[in-house]
Amino acid sequence: MLGNLQRGIFREAGHSLRHFSGRREPVERGHQHLKLHIGQPRTTDREAATLTFCEHRWDRSLAFGETVFPCPRPGSAPMLLWLLLILAPGRQPAGALPKALLLLKPPWSTAFKGETVTLFCKDHHSLAWEYVSWYHNETPLRKQSGKLQISKSGHYRCKTQRSSLSDPVHVQFLSDWLVLQASHPAFERDKVVLRCRGKEEEDIMERTYYKNEEKIRSSYNSDIIVYPAFNDDSTYHCTASGTYILGGSWTETSRPLKIQVQELFPSPVLTASPSWPIEGSPMTLTCETWLPPQTSHTRLQFCFFKEHQALGAGWSNSPELQIPTTWSEGAASYWCQARTVIPRILKTSPRSQIRVHRVPVSDVNLETQPPVGQLIEGEDLVLICSVAAGTGTVTFSWHREGSERSLGRKTQNALSAELRIASVREQDAGRYYCAADNMDGPVLSKRIRITLRVPVSPPVLTIRRPRSQAVEGDVVELHCEAQRGSPPILYRFYHEDVPLGSSSAPSGGEASLNLSLTAEHSGNYSCEANNSLGVQRSKMVSLSITGAIPRNIGSVPGPDPPTQALHGPPSLSRPALMELQPLYSNVSPGDDDLVYSQIWSRQHREGSPAHSPRTHQKGEVFHQEPAIVYSEVKRADPDDPARQDREEATEGYENVPCASLALDH
Repeated sequence: MLGNLQRGIFREAGHSLRHFSGRREPVERGHQHLKLHIGQPRTTDREAATLTFCEHRWDRSLAFGETVFPCPRPGSAPMLLWLLLILAPGRQPAGALPKALLLLKPPWSTAFKGETVTLFCKDHHSLAWEYVSWYHNETPLRKQSGKLQISKSGHYRCKTQRSSLSDPVHVQFLSDWLVLQASHPAFERDKVVLRCRGKEEEDIMERTYYKNEEKIRSSYNSDIIVYPAFNDDSTYHCTASGTYILGGSWTETSRPLKIQVQELFPSPVLTASPSWPIEGSPMTLTCETWLPPQTSHTRLQFCFFKEHQALGAGWSNSPELQIPTTWSEGAASYWCQARTVIPRILKTSPRSQIRVHRVPVSDVNLETQPPVGQLIEGEDLVLICSVAAGTGTVTFSWHREGSERSLGRKTQNALSAELRIASVREQDAGRYYCAADNMDGPVLSKRIRITLRVPVSPPVLTIRRPRSQAVEGDVVELHCEAQRGSPPILYRFYHEDVPLGSSSAPSGGEASLNLSLTAEHSGNYSCEANNSLGVQRSKMVSLSITGAIPRNIGSVPGPDPPTQALHGPPSLSRPALMELQPLYSNVSPGDDDLVYSQIWSRQHREGSPAHSPRTHQKGEVFHQEPAIVYSEVKRADPDDPARQDREEATEGYENVPCASLALDH
């Protein structure tokens, strides 16, 4: 034993081991150890093992926060100590539950053998204290409480009722003597605490930290802070040194540590909702990124761009931008930026080609104002071309059959357009149609026939007579014709503004009225044309009547007595024939050789001006007494041969009513 003491050196460890947790406090008490070194003092060989741990910062977010990736298993060939920092749970699919977070206390994924680590499961809202499912190396555990104490290495996962399965955390319990630990998680441009921890802390007198084999700092018993950049590929390690009781020094070196820094927030991704917007409809742009729960206090700002032009009001606290109306201009490049205020970190999304879907025009329809069949010549015609569906800029054009050139063309962001044709004429009638095109080819409407209702033109009155000079008893034809005008046309005939009658032309054209002349029919004639669009009057035409057709007076009427010239055929009235009356005594004093006899009488109709020779010019008709025609028959005087020669001679007389005499006066 003495020989062994001569060849060896004892050293005693009695210092308290301390665990970094953001504050200095005792965690456990180290044990007394007796170590014998044979020969020259040297660093004791340690068990070759890869010590990997994940550290959670105890002073953030109630000391809980981030799930960790599994660490490398012991016995890996490279003697590197890796700190694996996982990214925060990403955006979940629509409708999926967010991932749970597995937390460690103390917040290290590596511990010395004999220690225990407590696991907690946190969903997106808070820590879960019951109904938690735990898994060790993918094997379900029976325990369902909110925390789990472990002392075995392996991969651990958890989930709650409000979350999906967490990412695995690899926890290792190792027997290495010196390890370099780093705070977890480590975010870009954030501080990372490095701690050089020995299994026997009381023996360490000095700790030295290295980055890429270059010395950073030496410290007796303190940690250091570094600020690694994102994707920093540097490696770190530390050494611990002390002295022996009997003289000499010793040094322990940790395995290298490569810090993998987590992004404070990932580069944003621009999404559009709907992903294939329809032209003319709204679209929502979203700049998608996220912050880990531990950094939820960090404020992000967003800005959206189309090609090289900023959209909206520029930087905003909202990750969404509403575009009220989208227009198809081919595929456009959209992108967004996200930044933090403190510290200033700016990240840009990839460019997204968003193509706005254009709906082709369909159900093209042509309407008119006024409606078809109600257009009057001289009015304005409005052609209205509309589509039932279609988006974007629509080009409307109007056409008439038989014409190669279009009547007009308009391009606008609307589903209808109008074309006004001023003061249409009869030659504008025809078949019309319109076309609509929004860059997918023109679509034609059905053809509609447009007709015009033409007001009548002033008519022309012509009097057709059997001879150049009309005489009483002739039958003349009053002929009225309007050269233009939509049918039907109603013609009216006038004699000195007194209506004579009317005649209709259902298909347009002319109309006539026959008239049997009397002496009273001399004067001015006119006609009028009316097709409900207006009334036109002809010029006056004069007609003079001379002479009279002779009639036999005094003869006994036969079966067909002579007629007088009256108005047209419908107004003709045959005289009422009467039998011969007895002779009357002489009523003329001093002339006793005259004998009178009534031959026949003529009844005048009331209210028919053409039937009475005594009708007032304005159309007034008096109640007239029967006109009695008398024949004077002279007696033959045998004593006077001269008078006998005139025996056949007679004279006719007509009884004239008193009312007629008064009118004549």
